[in-house]
Amino acid sequence: MDTLSYKTVSVNKETAQKEWVIVDATDQVVGRLCSKVAKLIRGKYKPTFTPHVDCGDNVIIINAEKVIFTGKKETDKLYTRYTGYPGGQRFNTPAQLRLRKGGIDKIIRHAVKGMLPKGRLGRALLDNLYVYEGTEHPHEAQKPKAIDINQYK
Repeated sequence: MDTLSYKTVSVNKETAQKEWVIVDATDQVVGRLCSKVAKLIRGKYKPTFTPHVDCGDNVIIINAEKVIFTGKKETDKLYTRYTGYPGGQRFNTPAQLRLRKGGIDKIIRHAVKGMLPKGRLGRALLDNLYVYEGTEHPHEAQKPKAIDINQYK
């Protein structure tokens, strides 16, 4: 038996095959969409996945304003932020955030961030996510390929 053919391939920053992909978020449930996007960003769908390296894809989410929440989460779920002052806790629902400029971006980034590793790698991986409310995006030069997010588990 040839043991050399069973060597584990460990990818590093230079040898990682990173791609650009576009995900259409029209009528997608926020949590389910973001869990698949987090796996894409992390590189879990690739056979050369290495846990301590940024080997995932750059993900562009378009039509982000068309994502949906199931049940009563649109009005009952609360996002908490802190101003830094005593008594400075502020609460927002997804319905309130949708009305703000960049609010849907905050909703999706918050969900994806919670599904990435905590620490230096997770913060670096979050930079590979680009969220746009409409269909227009400035990344045509990278030649991103459109994928159907529903084919992933």
